[in-house]
Amino acid sequence: MNFIFKLSKWQLFAWSTGLLLSAPLFFLIYESLQGDSEVFSHLWDTVLWDYITNTVLLIFGVCLLSCAIALPLGWLSAYCSFPGKKQFEWALMLPLAMPTYLIAYVYTDLLDYAGPVQIALREWFDWHSPTDYWFFDIRTLPGAMVMIALVLYPYLFLIFKTALREQSFKLVQASQLMGLSPWQSFFKVSIVLSRGSIVAALALISMETMADYATVSYFAVSTLTTAVYDTWFGYYSLTAAAKISGVMLLLLFLALMAERFSRRNQAVFERQSGVNSESLYKLKGKQAWLATSFCSVILLIAFIIPMLVLLNYAITYFDKAWNTAFFSYAWQSLQVAIIVSVASIILATLIVFYQRVAKQGYSLIPGRLASTGYALPGTVLAIAVLLPLSALENSINTVLGSYNLDIGLLLTGSIVTIIVAYLVRFYAIAHGAIESSFVRISPSLDMASQSMGKSEGQTLRLVHLPLLRRGLLTAALLVFIECMKELPAALLLRPFDFESLATHVFQYVSDEQLELASISALFIVLVGLIPLYFINRSMEQRS
Repeated sequence: MNFIFKLSKWQLFAWSTGLLLSAPLFFLIYESLQGDSEVFSHLWDTVLWDYITNTVLLIFGVCLLSCAIALPLGWLSAYCSFPGKKQFEWALMLPLAMPTYLIAYVYTDLLDYAGPVQIALREWFDWHSPTDYWFFDIRTLPGAMVMIALVLYPYLFLIFKTALREQSFKLVQASQLMGLSPWQSFFKVSIVLSRGSIVAALALISMETMADYATVSYFAVSTLTTAVYDTWFGYYSLTAAAKISGVMLLLLFLALMAERFSRRNQAVFERQSGVNSESLYKLKGKQAWLATSFCSVILLIAFIIPMLVLLNYAITYFDKAWNTAFFSYAWQSLQVAIIVSVASIILATLIVFYQRVAKQGYSLIPGRLASTGYALPGTVLAIAVLLPLSALENSINTVLGSYNLDIGLLLTGSIVTIIVAYLVRFYAIAHGAIESSFVRISPSLDMASQSMGKSEGQTLRLVHLPLLRRGLLTAALLVFIECMKELPAALLLRPFDFESLATHVFQYVSDEQLELASISALFIVLVGLIPLYFINRSMEQRS
């Protein structure tokens, strides 16, 4: 009876947390289904279909470019031996630390008419005006595709490379015996067997692409993400913005369903029995040079050039960029990130522990509910969080009004809204990391603890937490970095006296003055490199 009572407490906490963290999504769906909005009807009749078309084209283009970059890189890293391979395996993940709007600004500055590239071309070829030559315009929809793909391709690179290494090398060797060339084996064996992993990675890239606001806004490309922002702040219509968010949710739902449908009949029964230290293909001569050159060019374009430009800005404009504003905004960003990280790992640990103790299928539901916010783009998340908090705030003020009291905008007018939004969006990261760590703890330890008369809480504190230290650190670190980089939600929900490093940098990017916030930009990038280092170390240890 005592065990049932204790279990019910874990159950109550897990379900309450799951419902609270998923409440913004349900409020958003409810708001989007309300009566017709004149603003939404006007947008539907005029520009909304253009926004939808641009969004779909952007996602398709980014996914296509990501495949063109990541699939060859993943295959080379998994199956081939060439000069610099070990260095490229971790270095090709570095672009993930670079926010898309930074790389977009850097290449706009380099490739614009007044940039160093076109100036050099005009001097070399004695051109005098734009009519003398043609040069592509980077601030277009195709330009946005390239910029976003350069940052997001590492998702596909990492997942595809891992999938290839989990496959049995015997299958590829069998294709060689059948007379297939390396490229034929790549398309007919490796790609086919990894299709589920590829589609899953592309689904993640699609969600990140749809969530991008800064790059498309800077390039003046109208997508559903910018439509939400413009509708909210341009037309002051929260209902219309919620309806547009509903359209985005529908597209996300269709993308996820397509990903699940593509894998409905897939099952992989043969795994690599051990890590094969010898590569299948030892590249030599021209082939080795081409492989190294391809990896070098991608790394150069996606990370090294933008990083060198930011370093140059920081050195040249150090006196202006190193100021009290940087320390103030960095401290505000750190405060929010630390609070959300700690809250995320506490909630995720308790919910995953409930899943372990309950052992029923329905015990997974609270964690899945709490993780739904990760699929929401930042602009959509801002509306989703604001709706329930506004309703709660109004209810409290109504009750307190009878006592001549008023809390004002204590929730929606403070950093509470940003903290809640970040927690809703990034809880899923902590849940996934901690859940994977819990799985590695043998159930026999739980039984041994119970046989010694320890309660569930004592088992968690004395047995599980010491074994979860690495998983907890990884989860906290990943959530921390995402909070530092998050831009759309912060732009929409920040109070008047709050500025994060991301919003601070983006304001200067929008004003074409990134040089004055270059140290803040470098800080964001350098902080983003930390989890990549730990991920690489973890992969090396597993190998």
